[in-house]
Amino acid sequence: MRTSIATVSLSGSLTEKLTAAASAGFDGVEIFENDLLASPLTPEEIRARTADLGLTIDLYQPMRDIEAVPPKEFERNLRRAEHKFRLMNRLGTDTVLVCSSVSPLAVDDDALAAEHLHRLAESAQEHGVRVAYEALAWGRHVSTYEHAWRIVEAAGHPALGTCLDSFHILARGCDPKGIESIPGEKIFFLQLADAPLMAMDVLQWSRHYRCFPGQGGLDVTGLVRHVIDAGYTGPLSLEVFNDVFRQADAGPTAVDARRSLMLLQEAPGIAAPPAPVQPTGFAFAELTTPDAATVSSLLGALGLARTARHRSKPVELWERGDARILVTTDPVRHRDGLALAALGLESPDPEGAAARAESLLAPVLPRYRAPQDAPLDAVAAPDGVEIFFCATDRAGLPNWREDFPPLTGTGTGTGTGTGAGGLDPRGAVLRIDHLALTQPWHQFDEAALFHRTVLGLRPQESVDVADPYGLLRSRAVTNDDGRVRIALGIGPGPADDAGRAQHIALATDDVIAAARAFQDAGGRPLPVPPNYYDDLAARFEFAPGETETYRELGILYDRDEYGTFRHFYTETVGRVFFEVVQREGGYRGYGAQNAPVRLAAQHALRPGRR
Repeated sequence: MRTSIATVSLSGSLTEKLTAAASAGFDGVEIFENDLLASPLTPEEIRARTADLGLTIDLYQPMRDIEAVPPKEFERNLRRAEHKFRLMNRLGTDTVLVCSSVSPLAVDDDALAAEHLHRLAESAQEHGVRVAYEALAWGRHVSTYEHAWRIVEAAGHPALGTCLDSFHILARGCDPKGIESIPGEKIFFLQLADAPLMAMDVLQWSRHYRCFPGQGGLDVTGLVRHVIDAGYTGPLSLEVFNDVFRQADAGPTAVDARRSLMLLQEAPGIAAPPAPVQPTGFAFAELTTPDAATVSSLLGALGLARTARHRSKPVELWERGDARILVTTDPVRHRDGLALAALGLESPDPEGAAARAESLLAPVLPRYRAPQDAPLDAVAAPDGVEIFFCATDRAGLPNWREDFPPLTGTGTGTGTGTGAGGLDPRGAVLRIDHLALTQPWHQFDEAALFHRTVLGLRPQESVDVADPYGLLRSRAVTNDDGRVRIALGIGPGPADDAGRAQHIALATDDVIAAARAFQDAGGRPLPVPPNYYDDLAARFEFAPGETETYRELGILYDRDEYGTFRHFYTETVGRVFFEVVQREGGYRGYGAQNAPVRLAAQHALRPGRR
């Protein structure tokens, strides 16, 4: 189906919004009246600009407070409408949105509302314009789509139809099944928006917290199915009021918007991009640094061993068990210190995963590759982290490990010996348990949608965590068996650098042994305040001496209905810190209860705060 987006959904000038919409691949736009009024271009110039960009103007909006008002007020409304219709002729668009009235002058009289809309449609028809009547969820007398349709049906004019808006319908808890009783040709327009489930005034909810389909908690997909079943053939159009989107760059927001519509069409079978290929595990995480000495000491203390070096690039492979960390030395591009730059995902079909990503507008990254290097496809996540689709040591598929000849005198890092840091088999690192990636403040919802649609991961519920300087919001995405876990976070504010830290969690079978070995090898765990352990002893029952051991080693503890979670953190190096975790009994979380303690401790260690 054709796709469209309201200019109010994007930031910038009208011309910037049009360019962003066209670059993202939209077919058309809704021109929001304020955008036109603020533009230095004439309506004819706007019409030409959209045509040059390959866009159509699908809707002009909104016209407000038209119907069911006193006679003199309605005559003024008709004169105002006449001006809008002439303007629309200049713009080259033939459909106008009329919202149900919120005017204190409006009366509760459906017959009068139908009469006024009939007369409005008569005038519109003379100019070749159609009127799409929409029920605002906070309309004074008309607030549901069923009510709006009854008035349109009673008015009985060919130039009058209804506009359906997913937010207005779903936010009020209306049953969208009734949409199927509306003739498809009388559904003049469809506007789509999602929203997080919130208990607040519906007007404020609508004006500030809408998001793109798939980013919130409303069943927008189900609503679209009903609209299609009714026979609607117009565009799928996004109308999203969101304070963050209005401040973010229009280009990436438009791409995210279009991706959401592609997902929306995939679910009911309207469109069929390449099927999702869910990753099965972590192949590696790649760190970049201007100087590898500090991170090498940290990795050694954690029990990983340097086993190989890339044949043509300054990249070293550190590993233990199935945990693999690449360390790239790049003093030019990464002068700010250690950062997590890439991750490799094990994929049952790397080529299919890359095709899926590209079809959903994920930018495929150009890579310098020597002739003998393994051909790996990579795409960029919204936060700039590169994502590689890998098949490690699988016959018939490109194997990235072949680019890393073993270092002389080292093993593979997968044996059961003590290895670097003196780590014995109990307490050994087994694999990467999860990654935590803090997103730019304006890209949190975009990141969640990207990982869901492009990577095929399943989003979990959002969690708010107390930070000393605000709230940190987190949302995990996982594959079906939990072997891939990525916790997406957003810091307390746009300028908060401490919240931008990334971390790699390594799984072990004995966190106490791992913590002892880490400290014996010179590692510095994140210091945990004594008050934490006093409270811990009050919250849970432990064996004698257990909490003292945790206190000694800086280990934190959590429990859910499935099992227990014990973990400790390293201090932050650059923008990265490590966590070592032990899950028992099927524990599903990430220790969110302990996050405020961790965040406070990290803030205390920032330069100038000791």
